[in-house]
Amino acid sequence: MSRLVVVSNRIAPVGEGGPPQGGLAVGVLEALREQGGVWLGWSGKIVETVPDKPRFRTFGKITVVELDLTQLEYDTYYLGYANGTLWPAFHYRLDLMEFSRPNLEGYQAVNRRFARALDGFLQPGDRVWVHDYHLIPLATELRALDISLRLGFFLHTPFPAAQVLLGVPWHRDLVEHLATYDVVGFQTERDVAGFADYLTVEKLGTIDENGRGEAFGRTFLASAFPISIETAGLVKQASDMEGSPQVKRLKASMRGRKLMIGVDRLDYSKGLVRRIKAVERLFEAHPQFRGMVSFMQIAPPTRGELHQYRDIRHELEQHSGRINGAYADYDWMPIRYISRSYSRRTLAGFYRASAIGLVTPLIDGMNLVAKEYVACQDPEDPGVLVLSCFAGAAQELEGALIVNPYDFESVGDTLAGALQMTLGERRERHKILMDRLKRWDVTAWRRAFEAALADG
Repeated sequence: MSRLVVVSNRIAPVGEGGPPQGGLAVGVLEALREQGGVWLGWSGKIVETVPDKPRFRTFGKITVVELDLTQLEYDTYYLGYANGTLWPAFHYRLDLMEFSRPNLEGYQAVNRRFARALDGFLQPGDRVWVHDYHLIPLATELRALDISLRLGFFLHTPFPAAQVLLGVPWHRDLVEHLATYDVVGFQTERDVAGFADYLTVEKLGTIDENGRGEAFGRTFLASAFPISIETAGLVKQASDMEGSPQVKRLKASMRGRKLMIGVDRLDYSKGLVRRIKAVERLFEAHPQFRGMVSFMQIAPPTRGELHQYRDIRHELEQHSGRINGAYADYDWMPIRYISRSYSRRTLAGFYRASAIGLVTPLIDGMNLVAKEYVACQDPEDPGVLVLSCFAGAAQELEGALIVNPYDFESVGDTLAGALQMTLGERRERHKILMDRLKRWDVTAWRRAFEAALADG
């Protein structure tokens, strides 16, 4: 019987209780629970020596296969090439990209180890769905083991334009690895166009208007599959949390004032410093909102081993403190900067309590926070989504207020307009947004990709 075999850098906590975090976990777990299958990935553990074989655990119809990494593998594969080279490059930050051959070799070696682990249990008819930039070479490694199964890949980050990708060492190999999959999925049509443009510019192949590609002696499908959220579940969760102790505390602390919210990992792609400057512009140019509204930025630290992330945190704290020093009063703080994470349920309640969701990345593959914010709103009195034109979600969410995050003065003025928007317009915009999220939720995303992968 055909199984779905999912491969990702990390595995969601399958049998450990609580709702899964993020679109990948929700969509994949739903598929595996429906039809059964396997999920393989790094356990999150770092060990002294490479284990002889992976660990297998079973939860109902789902088999979880865990691999441990050594410290060297973690440093070279994960921190070094995946997050030191590919992450900044795919987010258009070649100036932050770091590259070394040992890191590249570590990246290749871990992908080879993932492939050998898969080879130990794959069965005829299995469909393999690989996720994200950590595992781009996996199809090539599997083909080298004479595995002829249907292989699909989904990139959760943006795919850079050709002129940016050309700055990445080993760029041709990366694209050839992608062409080795049967289905290559991207977040947006813009990402598909970047992939096609690279093949054309480098005279390596073509992708036609239907997404059928030919390159490196192989044929494949390249298409956009914008990831989404568990819309119905989030709607219920936000409604349930409205009377929770956490939300009551938050509302009490606001004393009737309006709340604007931003929720992001602490990452340079999120444009957090420019976002803080946009909030400063709001209070500077529109003084009527001083004492009437606060902005809460939740930004838990991530990849703290890399110096770029430590620098962002320091800069964000510095700007938040400066603005609070300039505008705060004895009973009002304009900016609440919180460097910790909250549960999915608590965030749903916080979104519902917020008059504005401020989502302004400098570039993003999708940005599910934008969709989550919309789903969590009270349809009778919804908040307003202010969304960067560089988030993948901007191509779907037509009811949002779309802004250019580099023009922080304009973003600040847009915030003023959003705070004064009539109830009728807010309801109309929310309906447009929710119609899209109901039609294209995480189940629709997953089924669309599975259908493409099965069509071979």
